[in-house]
Amino acid sequence: MLEKSFGLFFFLKQPKNQKNKERYVYLRITVDGISKELSTKRVWQVDKWNQAAGKATGTKEEAKNLNVYLDTLCSKIYQAKISLLEGNKPVTADALKNYVTGQGDDRKMLLKAFKEHNDQMSALVGKDYAHATLVRYQTTYDHVSKFIQWKYKIEDIDINELDHEFVSEFAFWLKCIRNCGHNSTVKYISNLKKVLNLCIKKGWLNRDPFINFKTTRKEVKIVALTEEELIKITEKDFGIERLNHVRDIFVFCCYTGLAYVDVNHLRRNQIILGIDGNQWIDSKRQKTDSAIRLPLLPKAKEIMDSYENDYMCKEVGFVLPVLSNQKMNAYLKEIADICGIQIKLTFHIARHTFATTVTLSKGVPLETVSKMLGHKSLRQTQHYAKILDLKVSHDMLILKDKLANVPGGV
Repeated sequence: MLEKSFGLFFFLKQPKNQKNKERYVYLRITVDGISKELSTKRVWQVDKWNQAAGKATGTKEEAKNLNVYLDTLCSKIYQAKISLLEGNKPVTADALKNYVTGQGDDRKMLLKAFKEHNDQMSALVGKDYAHATLVRYQTTYDHVSKFIQWKYKIEDIDINELDHEFVSEFAFWLKCIRNCGHNSTVKYISNLKKVLNLCIKKGWLNRDPFINFKTTRKEVKIVALTEEELIKITEKDFGIERLNHVRDIFVFCCYTGLAYVDVNHLRRNQIILGIDGNQWIDSKRQKTDSAIRLPLLPKAKEIMDSYENDYMCKEVGFVLPVLSNQKMNAYLKEIADICGIQIKLTFHIARHTFATTVTLSKGVPLETVSKMLGHKSLRQTQHYAKILDLKVSHDMLILKDKLANVPGGV
């Protein structure tokens, strides 16, 4: 049922015991002669206020910013009115105030819905989700929360106010304000989209804000050590215990494909006798909770055995005494400088080196490498194969030899 009268009016309200010229800006919502007041949480000077128009006066930027904010608040009231009408709910001053302030019992707020999603995910960690997945969604929640405060100056927002502009502005904020890379931005946007898709399925969200919003991941250039560089690092005696220590752990991962977090958690009881009677790693990836099963190559076994009497390994049960990721990467930079390696050496390059230089380039099938890396699909492993120019060259030489023995060529 449509209301008979409807009005919005901004005015300055003087708090008790306040004598200065600044007043709080309030909005009065009137529907069918019944009014409700709503604080905008902004203050303004009495002598710079047009009481009749309900606007700040002057041409300075602060006056313009306040008026823009008040216009935005008006737009939210009108959007609230539309939402109430679409939901066949009565339009009253109290309902509009509750809608805007988030006090309505049936309003669905974005951050509240996001937190409910994360709480459910937390309860399922170890069953349906890996802990790292939960951390990614918690980080996304934090980003969305900070964005809402930055953009709208409010603590939360009704999900039915979300539109294409919200999504595109969030992407802009991630890249330009938070300085996130393109692929990180896509990841956070994708996490937000999953939560909103659940809201749509539950009937909370009337329209999809992601319609006509398209973004794709950029292909990341894989950097790995060449065979010569790996040998140089492996055989170098740095004469400094901490560098030799870091080198050993790095090379161990070059021959096992373990990520930093996985080798950091690897324990002696996860080294088992495999089907061939040799020692295998039997573990899980911390990132995805997928299984890791692979035989220890001789170099990896040699490094593991050399730390057998280390306190952390002997008494606590770790395979290797791993330092913090920050220290590892700092010392790897020193190692690269000493060895004359030009690439920026980070710990994750060990995993890339295992996938390319140690396995794929030696003819190990893609499916086998994928299983050893703990990938859930071959697509995750295929981008390693794209960079193997050496393997392409080797295969083409074999083809050339075969064609040379065919009379008249092909």
